[in-house]
Amino acid sequence: MTAEAAAAETEAPQKINADLEKKTAALAKQLKDVRENVHKVIIGQEQVVNLCLTAILSGGHFLIMGLPGLGKTKLVDTLGVVLGLDARRVQCTPDLMPADILGSEILSEKDGDKVFKFIHGPIFSQLLMADEINRASPRTQSALLQAMQEYQVSVGGTTYDLPRPFHVMATQNPLEQEGTYPLPEAQLDRFMLQVNIGYPTPEEERKMVLVTTGTHEDKADKVMSAEDVMEAQRIIRQLPVGQKVLDGILKLVQAGRPDQSPLDSVKKHVSWGPGPRAAQAFMLAARAKAILENRYSPSLDDVLALAPSVLRHRMELHFSARAEGRTVENIIAEMCEVLD
Repeated sequence: MTAEAAAAETEAPQKINADLEKKTAALAKQLKDVRENVHKVIIGQEQVVNLCLTAILSGGHFLIMGLPGLGKTKLVDTLGVVLGLDARRVQCTPDLMPADILGSEILSEKDGDKVFKFIHGPIFSQLLMADEINRASPRTQSALLQAMQEYQVSVGGTTYDLPRPFHVMATQNPLEQEGTYPLPEAQLDRFMLQVNIGYPTPEEERKMVLVTTGTHEDKADKVMSAEDVMEAQRIIRQLPVGQKVLDGILKLVQAGRPDQSPLDSVKKHVSWGPGPRAAQAFMLAARAKAILENRYSPSLDDVLALAPSVLRHRMELHFSARAEGRTVENIIAEMCEVLD
């Protein structure tokens, strides 16, 4: 074999076997039905829906940034129905306590003896919506850290496993900053994607107003079950990724670190950059994106398309950079040019 042929074989993704190809084709068809049912309720916002599904199919959590009234709560309810997941909602406020999320122990009587009984909180669900998460105090925010990484919680010296699959969808309002607590970097890094919701287009808003103020409103149907979602997550982890795509992911992630980046703008303006979880997120999310588009393996274009959602919450700029009008999105765009 020549050196050129060996290099081409290394860069190309491995061919999937017939069984995996059959499962992938069936999953792609099922996911098409999922999106059609979600859009019975969620008008427009196709990219937002795709990103949220990408995070769930990748087994990750996602943070949604958007103004009030753009359908964030409706979206998580609809995803719960369509995917067959037990969805619950927690409204975060400054006085919310960890026990309000995790649950608490109460003293009860059993066979004449006084014993402590653990009452499960809303975190014991499969799709938890933490609405306006930055309004919760750091103490309450920390209650989610163990759950998001280890899929279990510890209360009163006892560890309890969470239902599977388990996903946290948190929302933040980018406008109201009075009485809020910024999320710590460790927690931000646990969100696979940050999804930004914008205003609907004029056509979408017209349809939304007509549909939601009439006498009939479409309802989403259940398409998958929790077991189906976990099987989809297993299939996605089996999809091959070419060496060229892997090298591109690593090159992009490292380009965002001030001490490793070849870009002067990153060295000058970025305070801290993405860690290894960013590369892991790219590997899983790119596969999920390929499946959603009925493809068997991801490409560098998938990586570039996912870059803002994977990186924007994993990077921080110096104050001087913000004073000069630089944004994280500007820096990410320059980083993506490294792969062109």
